[in-house]
Amino acid sequence: MQHFPARLIKSLSTSTSLPCTTTTLQELASAHPKGVARVVLKKGKTQLFKDGSPMVYSGAVDRIIGRPPPRTGDVVLVADGAEKPIGWGMYNSVSMFCVRLMQLDEEAIRDCSCALNMEKLLETRINEAIELRKSLGLPSASTNAFRLVNSEGDRLSGLIIDIFGDVAVIASSAAWVEKYKAEIEACVGRINEINHINWRPSVEILKEEGLDVSNLKEMDPSICPQRTKVMENGIFYAISLEGQKTGFYADQRENRKFISTISDNQKVLDICCYSGGFALNAARGGAVNVTGVDSSLGAIKLAKENIALNNMDPGIISFVKEDASEFMKGALSRNESFDIVILDPPKLAPRKKER
Repeated sequence: MQHFPARLIKSLSTSTSLPCTTTTLQELASAHPKGVARVVLKKGKTQLFKDGSPMVYSGAVDRIIGRPPPRTGDVVLVADGAEKPIGWGMYNSVSMFCVRLMQLDEEAIRDCSCALNMEKLLETRINEAIELRKSLGLPSASTNAFRLVNSEGDRLSGLIIDIFGDVAVIASSAAWVEKYKAEIEACVGRINEINHINWRPSVEILKEEGLDVSNLKEMDPSICPQRTKVMENGIFYAISLEGQKTGFYADQRENRKFISTISDNQKVLDICCYSGGFALNAARGGAVNVTGVDSSLGAIKLAKENIALNNMDPGIISFVKEDASEFMKGALSRNESFDIVILDPPKLAPRKKER
């Protein structure tokens, strides 16, 4: 199993703060060669965004100042009711979130190099994400699958980057991410050991962002492998890069590890198990019996493959292709009980009209 060396970065430049000769974000915007429109918030709506919420919803907007008006993907200022800028972000004329804030005013003044400059901000934020994961011991000899960029958590709303060995999977769920696709791929491509990049646009969400999804393309399978093998906390996983989300739920790493610490001598049920992450950790943690259930045949095949990859006893851990509700009804009729039940279902009502 290949893992990253201690030095993770080839040539991502280190961000350095440049002294500012200007004193406000408004002055920076005034010097911008293309001009910057201003999205003015309604009275009483400003504090929410000053406190850190990056998603400026359309109902919070009073008016937009700018001629011509901004277009989707443009950099805009976000201002309070007195038209004083509180930050800047990426505009969307169609989405319910009309601005995704990228920097607040104080940050932009401290480091002018990133102010109103999405290319520089991307490089800086991805570099910061790499350094943060390194401080957490990622990657390591026992884990080479992890989330490098976690959307709002890394202050790049709409962008997720998962690392699976030498493969980086980039999930796009915002119009601005698609606009800066080349810049994002360039930053990721400079990370040591990344030999393949798989671009995964979230088509249904991007429709709501107003994009023509017929023009969106995932990575050519002849360039990027369709499958790979990774290790997380010492457990091996076969991953389908055409599977759900990015192919593996990297954000559940610590939860899976926790299950392994409480499963000794327990009977465990993992419902909506996908490729078996929780079930495998339960078995590794000493469970006497583990059952994983999923309605997807592809997921069950991966889960069964993962039993073999980890030399686990199929007499202790098994996977069943069945609808979760039907399985639970059957277990109830058999008066079957479990010590630990893990339930991590997909979205039951992704849209308001389906609720």
